[in-house]
Amino acid sequence: MLSNFLYFSKVTDPSSYLRIDHISKRFGNTLAVNDVSLDIARGEIFALLGSSGCGKSTLLRVLSGFESPSQGSVWLDGVNVTHLPPYERPMNMMFQSYALFPHMNVWDNVAFGLRRDGVAKDELHQRVENMLQLVQLQKFASRRPHQLSGGQQQRVALARSLAKRPQLLMLDEPLGALDKKLREQTQVELVNIIKQVGVTCVMVTHDQDEAMTMADRIAVMSEGSFLQVGTPNAVYENPNCRFVADFVGNVNLFDGQVSQTGTDHVVVSSASGDFRVSHGIAGHVGMPVSIALRPEKVLLSLTDPQKQHNVMPGVLEDWSYFGSYTSYSLRVEGHQRLKVSVTNIDREQNHQNLEEGQRLWAHWGDNAMVMLTQ
Repeated sequence: MLSNFLYFSKVTDPSSYLRIDHISKRFGNTLAVNDVSLDIARGEIFALLGSSGCGKSTLLRVLSGFESPSQGSVWLDGVNVTHLPPYERPMNMMFQSYALFPHMNVWDNVAFGLRRDGVAKDELHQRVENMLQLVQLQKFASRRPHQLSGGQQQRVALARSLAKRPQLLMLDEPLGALDKKLREQTQVELVNIIKQVGVTCVMVTHDQDEAMTMADRIAVMSEGSFLQVGTPNAVYENPNCRFVADFVGNVNLFDGQVSQTGTDHVVVSSASGDFRVSHGIAGHVGMPVSIALRPEKVLLSLTDPQKQHNVMPGVLEDWSYFGSYTSYSLRVEGHQRLKVSVTNIDREQNHQNLEEGQRLWAHWGDNAMVMLTQ
């Protein structure tokens, strides 16, 4: 199949392919995008992740040419495209609504942009057939959009976007219209198609799971700025501030101050207990910090593990069953809740008969936490 798509053959070019250079965008007195810069590699899937109103969709519209930046420039493969109108940019955007033409069948929807561009009949036919083959919709070519499932409509929209052979594909909340189960299934399909053709992709999403599953790298945005840029693993395991730690995944956050320092660790004292941290340490005695502790890194014990640090006695308040894991909530010292995630294999073996109000001990290793100074 790849032989049909040599025009998208992936090049592992470490240099910048898409460059966002000090872009800002104002709407009156509102600064929607605040002086952001970023380099995206050729063939990379990059996610702009943030809550509603953080500026991610505005930045995508600046990249596509639907909005003009108040300052800064956009470069694609060494060409400054900042002032080009959308129709002159070698880019294509797929919207959340898919924007399929209801009166056209699948084949004509995919062919629409090629006809507008005046592509010769034989080449147009070949491109459309290639795209339908790629998204596995050949047998649905004569159907109208309302005769397709949500996932199939999403693949038609993707085929239409790729048919024009864009240098950059932009996805605006690409799976937001799908239900949870179909969304999870389609995430993998979409990544496989994008990687197969090798097109560079920038996607906008508020769904952290979607970003973590699909993207090679993520930029977490808040109030128009990038708070952290990195791989999904780096952003999840090593958040650089409280906002990122709290926004990406579930987390326990404790405020305290550094009470001891050593060559390979620090001790942070809080109202809920003492934390001995040996991961990403830097600080001085008395410095206010926060501790980020992921629920899946916490262990539960029915007896006191006799540890000086990184242990909290608590009372089990409630729990929720999620199929593959169970989430427990403990009330600990300092009137704070501690969330603990336990796989259901572990639950069946060790914690099957826990009861509300039961006293338990939560404990974890020195490397399980991240100390945050912001």
